[in-house]
Order: sequence, then C-alpha cells, then structure tokens
Amino acid sequence: MPMVDIDWLKEHVEVPSDLTYEQLAKDLVKVGLEEEEIHASQVTGPIVVGYVVDATPEPQKNGKIINWCHVDVGDEYNETDENGNKVPRGIICGAPNMAAGEKVVVTLPGAVLPGDFRIEPRKTYGHISNGMCASERELGLGDDHNGIILLRHYGFTPEEYEALKPGDDAMHLLHLDQPLLEINITPDRGYTLSYRGVAREYHHSTGAAYTDPVKELNARVPVAAGEASGTVPDVQVEIDDNNPIHGVPGCDRYYARAIRGFDPTSRTPNWMRRRLIRAGVRSISLAVDVTNYVMLDLGQPMHAYDLDKLEGPIVVRRANEGEKLVTLDGKEHELSPEDLLITDSPNGQRASRIIGLAGVMGGLYGEVTAETKNILLEAAHFDQVSIARSARRHKIPSEASRRFERGVDYQLQPAAAQMAADLLIKYGDGEASEKPTDVNNTHRRKAIHFKATEVKRVAGLDTGVNAISDILTDIGCTVAGGGNGEFSVTPPTWRPDLNEPCDLVEEVARLVGYDEIPVTVPPAPVKGEVGLTADQLRRRRVADELAEYGMVEALSYPFVGDNDYKAFGYDAEATKKVSVEIANPLYGDRPYLRRHILPTLAATVQRNIRRGIENVSLYELGHVYLWNPDAPAIPALPGGVKPTPEQLAALDAGLPDQPDHVAGILTGLAENTGWLGGKRPVDWSDAVEAVHRIADRLGAAIELEQPAAADVPAQWHPGRFARVNAAGTFVGFVGELHPHVNEALGFPEHSAAFELNLTALFATLDGKPVQAKPISTFPPVKQDLAFTVDDTVTAAQLEDVVREAAGANLESIELFDVFTGEQVGEGKKSLAFAVVFRSPDKTLSAEDSEAIRKAIVDKAAELGAQLRA
Repeated sequence: MPMVDIDWLKEHVEVPSDLTYEQLAKDLVKVGLEEEEIHASQVTGPIVVGYVVDATPEPQKNGKIINWCHVDVGDEYNETDENGNKVPRGIICGAPNMAAGEKVVVTLPGAVLPGDFRIEPRKTYGHISNGMCASERELGLGDDHNGIILLRHYGFTPEEYEALKPGDDAMHLLHLDQPLLEINITPDRGYTLSYRGVAREYHHSTGAAYTDPVKELNARVPVAAGEASGTVPDVQVEIDDNNPIHGVPGCDRYYARAIRGFDPTSRTPNWMRRRLIRAGVRSISLAVDVTNYVMLDLGQPMHAYDLDKLEGPIVVRRANEGEKLVTLDGKEHELSPEDLLITDSPNGQRASRIIGLAGVMGGLYGEVTAETKNILLEAAHFDQVSIARSARRHKIPSEASRRFERGVDYQLQPAAAQMAADLLIKYGDGEASEKPTDVNNTHRRKAIHFKATEVKRVAGLDTGVNAISDILTDIGCTVAGGGNGEFSVTPPTWRPDLNEPCDLVEEVARLVGYDEIPVTVPPAPVKGEVGLTADQLRRRRVADELAEYGMVEALSYPFVGDNDYKAFGYDAEATKKVSVEIANPLYGDRPYLRRHILPTLAATVQRNIRRGIENVSLYELGHVYLWNPDAPAIPALPGGVKPTPEQLAALDAGLPDQPDHVAGILTGLAENTGWLGGKRPVDWSDAVEAVHRIADRLGAAIELEQPAAADVPAQWHPGRFARVNAAGTFVGFVGELHPHVNEALGFPEHSAAFELNLTALFATLDGKPVQAKPISTFPPVKQDLAFTVDDTVTAAQLEDVVREAAGANLESIELFDVFTGEQVGEGKKSLAFAVVFRSPDKTLSAEDSEAIRKAIVDKAAELGAQLRA
C-alpha cells in the first residue's frame, strides 16, 4: 500500500505547518483512503553530526586496515579528559572512505538502530570505541554499506554544508525522526498510488489549495515530432497488436523522449533518495531513481533504456509462441501469446529483439548501466487487462503493473517525460531532445447523461444541483447543462472507474460524506412465506444434533487432488472424468472440486491429530460437485447486460449437480470417564449412532443395508460398513474406514465415519406435522422376548414382525442382546428384545398379555424364529 510523507505531499497541496500524521490519516479516511498503519521511526538517538579531527590508519594481522579516529560531536556529547576539558570522542571505523576533515553521522551510546541494534561503548582493536560512524544501510536509509555517510556528498548546498556544526541533530537532518503513513486504496482508484492523487484527495477532504503539477509540465512539453511538426523523431515507434484481449489493444499510447550527454557518474540527490527510500523503493542510480520518482509523484510508470543499444523501429507487439525473456530480476520467462512486449529491430529485422515485458518489467538487454550516456525515456499507456494477466502469469508483480492494472491517466505521458527530463538535466547534466515520439491512439471519453435526482434516489442525500455540479467539477469532470437538473458529465482521464451514473452518485456521496447519508430501514413487503425454508431449518437441526452428540463443526476447502484420491483408494482417472476441474486452482496439487466431503474433512482431522489432539470428532455440512461429462457446454454471456431466462436456463443446464451433504469422522476414545472410569475407543457403532440421531431428529425412517464384501467401496472396512437407505432411496454410507485409509492418513485404528446426502434425505420427508398420541394412564406390562433365528435374519426384520403382531398395544421395543455360540447352534443367533405393552383404553390383564405374546410368537415363526425358554 502507498506510503505518504507529509514533506513530499506539501509540494502539491497546502498543508498546515503543524499537521500530524494522525490528523492526516483522519482527513484522508473521510474520502475513502483508509489508514493501514502509521509507521514510527525504527531509529532512536542520540545521532548527531560529527567532525573527524584525525583518522589514524592501523593495519591489523588479518590484513584489514582500521582507523582510530577522534571525532568532534559538540560540547554536549564530547568526552571529558582528566583535566575536565571537553575533547573529541575516540571511535574505531573500518570504512575505506573515512578521512580527517569530513563531516559524518555519529551514533552515540544509547542510540538504537534498525534491527534493535544498540550502540554501546566497547573495546575493539585495542581501543575503546565510544560511538559509531554510520553507513546508509545501518541507518535504514539505503543499501549502501561500502562506506560511511559523508555529508558533503549527501546533496547539501555548499552553504548548507558549511552551516552543519558538530553536535547538530542528524536525526532531524536525515528525517530519521519522521513517521510515515501507510494507506489502503480500493482497486478502482489507482490514481491515489501517486502523490498527485493523494494530494487531490486531501484537497477534497479539507478544501486545501491544490495545484496539479501536470498543468505546468504540459506547458513546457515540446511538440511531438512527425508530419504535423515537420520533424523526424529520434526513435521510430510502432504499435502492432495482432492479438488484442477482448478486442482492446494492449497499448494505445507510447511516448518516447531521448536524453543525450547524460553523466552516468551523477549521484541521486539526497532529498530524492530519502523520499524513495521512505516510499519503500530502493535507490539504484540517478536514471532509474528519476523514473521511479516520477511514477510515485505523478502516477505514470516509466522505463529508461540505453539509447545506444537500441535499433529502430521500436515495436510494441504480442509475444509469439516459444519466445522467452530474461527480466531485470535475472529470471527467464517463457512468454505467452497474450503477453505484450517492447521490442527493437537489430540488423534491420523488425521487432526481433525483446527488450521488455510491457508495463511489468524490463529485460536485461537495453537496461541503463554505469556506462550509459544516452537515455530513451518510455512513458506509455497500456491496457489494464493485458498487464494484469502478464503480471500474474509470470508471478512478477511490480510497482508499474500495480498502477497499470488499476488504470493510468492516458493524457499523463508527455508531462511525466518532461518531469523526468527536467530532473536528468538538472542532476545528470543531460540534454533533452526536442523531437519526442508520441504514438497516440487514445479516444476521448464518452459523456455520461446524469440526473441530479439520482443522488437522492440512490444515496438518500438531499444535495442541491449546484453542489452536485461543484463536486463533479472539483474531481476533474467536465460538466455541461444542469438547468433542468440533468448534466452531461465527461469524467477526467485519470478516473477510468467513472463510467455510469451510479459511479457519479458514489463520488457525490463520498465527498459530501458517508456519515451524512440518512439511516433508514427499507420496507420489506411480506409476500408468501418468510424466514428460513424447510430445508434450511432441517440443516440447522442436523448441525444442532451432531453438536449435541459431542461433535465439532468444521469447514474445509472443497478442493481435492491425487493425494486425496490415493489415500481413500479412489480410481483417480475415473473420478477425474466426473469431477469439476478448476481452471485457476487455489492449490496446484488440488485442482478438482470434491464429490464427497470425507476427503476434505479428513485433512482437517489429520491436521488436528498431527498437533497432538488424539480424540477428534468433527462434522461438516457443505456442497459436493457432481460433474456430468454429457452436460451441455456453459455459454459465455456478454457483460453489462441482464441475461434472458433462456440464457439462465442454458447456464443451469451446464452446471454440475451440487447436493448438500453432511459427513463426520470420529477417532480416538469415544468414552473417557477419568482414572476411575472406563475408556472405550471409537468404532463403527458410534458413527451409526450419529446417523440414527440425525434420522430421529428429522423424523426420517432409515434402514442400514450391509452389502457383500465384494460390493463395499475401497475406503470402507468390508465387515463394518453399511449403506444408508431412506424410503427405498440410497442416501449415504456409515461404518469404519478401511485400515489402508487409516494408515495413509495417520488415523487410529477403527476410526469411524459417515456421509449422508441431505438433499436426497430431505426429499424423502413429507413435511407433515407429527400427530401427537394421547398419553395412556393405564399401567405398562414389561417383558423380555428372546428368539433363536438363522444368522441371515436381521434384528430389524424381527423387530418389524414384533411391531406388526403387537399392534397398537406395543409402546416400545429395544434390542438389548445378541448372542451366538454352541448353545444356540451353528448358523443361529439369539436376539433378545425388551418390550413394553400398554393399552390406550384399559388395564391389560394376564390373559391380554398372553394373547399378545402368542400373536408375536406365531408371527415370528414365519421368519423361522423360535422363542427361547
């Protein structure tokens, strides 16, 4: 985010002499520029100006030469000798540029430098060093660590340098005591990535006088060379875009101006270096620093080329398949046909050599070096989409790309080049060409028909017509009309985000003040049902039931890949064919959307186990995505137009089915009642209990079907798995995970899980209210019934028989024992039920109970069940 320095800001707008960074933050937030942080200085004093009285070289055994120096730091900080006289401090310095007679920056004991480096007196090289002469890097002013700061080379005029006295506060002199305001900007307001833009917003907020520097610069811009001026440009430039994105050319303006006779040994002035460093930009060389400074000041990204290395014409074109470029950071990039390039034409071969990735980063060839004497300044206007795609494709976001992708003023290029030329002439002894090249294919912006009543209708602000006109004019718009409350508004060239009447309403509301918008609750007409839908209520009940069961809800990203398929034993190739593949995945190794929740929930369980949490019971409600390979292709619809019902239907037809699922995983101990109680590990029964609780809460009738081992999916334990059916419809799985899944994920043995298709389960519910039964006041009759049956007969089958035979007199039935062994015979098992009989209208007699019992026994015999004595 941009850094704002009051010292720099006041060059464009009048600010109070006592303006603090806290007040500046409050002023800017009024117009939508939020404070991110006020960065305090990382340096604390005392740090002062020192005069080197003498510097005695002392060779060391390791070949290094150090200087034993005496430095005058003023009477307040100088040492006191045995006679009570003030004498210069003794300081050890190993810098090669240390010399007597220099004025330097001295950090005294008690000072703290960046990185919490504290200055203390210490014995070194046989002397007590009572302070330190500092370099730029040690003070956080730059990367230069080849020598200490010599103030005579630091951009001061002869008079200013002469006025520096030992003991003067160097903290204030070098702006080390100044904080810095970091602000957040929204993506649609790229012009505020410059001091020109921030100053304009400060003017809007406070009414302070603002002067646009571009006006004065444009007054000195020479006429571009070409047929109109009758002159030949220094460099021929062509724009040849054969692959525009969405029909928009990648470059619609390219401005180039030559600077000749530049002195490559020229140093960047101290004030500019300081401002660049405080803005977070590394100082490199005068030519590069100037282009960066202009970008930060005006908002126009620029690039400087070594003119002697280029051969015309310069051609702006798209990349060809297979082309590569080594950028300034030393990395090689394989280019895409969507990449916009800056090229030149060596040996007469037009556009054959790539010298830069347009709007993102320059290439190694043609860069400005320590030998460059002639410079070509590039100031261009590039398409936002082209630059954004290239920066993301190659993962090289730059300060230039950040601005281009947010929108740059397409009338700013000549003024930016003029400012850069002025600085290179002043500080680099260069001579600017009077024959700049300007290939300008930009178009005048269309006027917006704007009704003043829109401000009241959209924002609720009762703002007068004249006030609206003044606001729009102040932000740079050309406003015509207004007599009947309607305007023709042409937005300024630096505001590409203003295109519709609603955009202008937002600007009026922003500058009037969002706090002035009245707070009103819009009426909500009640039509039909209100509140949660039936399915929403059911989802909440499912979540509540699982939470009451002791499970914790989790949310996981719905992305899966080969590792998930492998862990769960899926056929990866078959699964991918019916899975939704993401074009630009968040995770490179998980490019598909899940078809089940369990694989993504398992990653969360795995993370908890790896962090030492052994007993994990998690559940998740969410969508799964079932792709149909035979579905029609999803149409690409035009933007800015409401789709027709037919277009929406075509979209829906191509989308994957997205049913709601709920899944849970239970690991570790199901019961742990302390050192006096028992401990029981999780098994399949805990997952089955969770499924039954869900069904009971919803009023769903479910059945568990245990398939043959050959039909059990690979991720489930063959003997401890069941399919869940409701009203004859398959709705999910429950059981224990297969040992190979537990091993792959690092889960404990017998980890249990379930997954239900809630969309399918809800469809089996009729939604009718449950009819309450009257409570019988007659006494119950409790009996235990144990039957011997074939081991192929399930408890559910026998329970259904008991219910049918007992009829309305059965109040409850519960299976409490299953027994197999020699006592019941091979291929047999014993199922014991606790039943309660109660009549709604009388007390059951012994004869009544016996009759019910006989009816149950007779009906059970049809299953081959025999009542055990």
